[in-house]
Amino acid sequence: MTLALARLAADAVLYEGYLLYPYRSTAAKNQVRWQFGVLGPPGAADAGLGEEADLAVECLLDPDTTDDGRSAVTLHLRFLHLQRRLAERTEPDGSFTPVPELRVGTDAWTTWDEAVEVERELGTFDVPALRRGVVLAVEVDGGDEVEQVDGGRLVRRRWPLRAVVTIAADAARPLLRLRVAVTNTADPAADKDEALRTSLIGAHLLMAADGSRFVSVIDPPDEAREAAARCRQHRCWPVLAGEGGPDGQTSDVVLAAPIILSDHPAVAPESAVAMFDSTEIDEILTLRVLTMTDEEKAQARATDPRAAMIIDRCEQMSPRELQRLHGVMRDPHSDGASLTGDDWWAAEAAAPVSPETDAVLVGGVRVARGSRVRLVPSRRADAQDMFLTGQEAVVSAVHADLDGETHVAVTLVDDPAAELHDWYGRYLYFAPDELEPLPEALTTDSSTPNSGEPVEREEGPS
Repeated sequence: MTLALARLAADAVLYEGYLLYPYRSTAAKNQVRWQFGVLGPPGAADAGLGEEADLAVECLLDPDTTDDGRSAVTLHLRFLHLQRRLAERTEPDGSFTPVPELRVGTDAWTTWDEAVEVERELGTFDVPALRRGVVLAVEVDGGDEVEQVDGGRLVRRRWPLRAVVTIAADAARPLLRLRVAVTNTADPAADKDEALRTSLIGAHLLMAADGSRFVSVIDPPDEAREAAARCRQHRCWPVLAGEGGPDGQTSDVVLAAPIILSDHPAVAPESAVAMFDSTEIDEILTLRVLTMTDEEKAQARATDPRAAMIIDRCEQMSPRELQRLHGVMRDPHSDGASLTGDDWWAAEAAAPVSPETDAVLVGGVRVARGSRVRLVPSRRADAQDMFLTGQEAVVSAVHADLDGETHVAVTLVDDPAAELHDWYGRYLYFAPDELEPLPEALTTDSSTPNSGEPVEREEGPS
């Protein structure tokens, strides 16, 4: 079921930053949590107490894909509900006293903010209903839960949440533009703590189409480009997340996430456990968990049940499972199948590569190692490029990557450490069209290749 597959990627977004390595409440990085998709109560952002109260997303729907002309969209709202876990010690008189940590023997529990996952299926709406517009109220109850433990108890407390979801569709011929907005309608908060208690955390949407298809707004087909350009997003971005069409530009499911993703996001099958970081390198984090001391692991287990799960899972990994984390190469233009080293490198490995003797033509001028050029950065690959405009540099090497693009490595003439950078191989890299050859460069006749194309390699340095 494609919605279930999309939910795997959505879960990675939902728990992004929930609890970061070393997974302890005392770690500085875990003092500021809930980084993405937080919908605070009205006025919290203006008062400096929390995040904005709303998000809105616009996506494209092709409703004319079935013979009977019936099509509908099912909407799911997902978020985390903050749950405060209070550790309380049992006193001799039978009363309970709140404590930062409750420790009995080898067991420990820390006072900590957990989260409860909430998913609401808001309904299935046909095209006429979408055109008319729909307004839905969402309410989540608060409450207390008590867990008795040795030496005391854990009290888990949640506060009520309220939100409104509005859905509407209008013509974006030959498609429909679907707009969904979610707004927190809680009472204004008096402080940051109250604002967080009544926030929707990691809020995002899953939309499933029946009898119709969503069209990509990131990489739309030609006939939908104008409509896609008119779509507006507010703190939420839609990507195709279900079963893709033949060209990959349509799908039956859209994930509207608070972080920018590519179409058809997926969790790597090699990922054995959720690390609460969508961009994690599982192998590195797993090995780092295994280097933690027993005391550090105990502190992590006392912090959060999900942290305890990570520690236990990493400790139980077999050598074979660890080896699977070591990495795999995939062709981004294929169906996701992994490639062997020979498959990936065979053609490129057969070609001679000599960056120190290779050259490239820039405006009919041959540029190679030793050529002097003026930098005119235009692609802004780095924010500091603007400071290099007009600087003179010396070419150290000409590189060609696996996509056939050419990159020129340079050192600055006025850099007193230029020789050291050259010795270490630490260069600045620019595309050929970001360089202006200076008179010291040798010109070439009109029979040579066009500007930006590597010229024939020589046997020795130029």
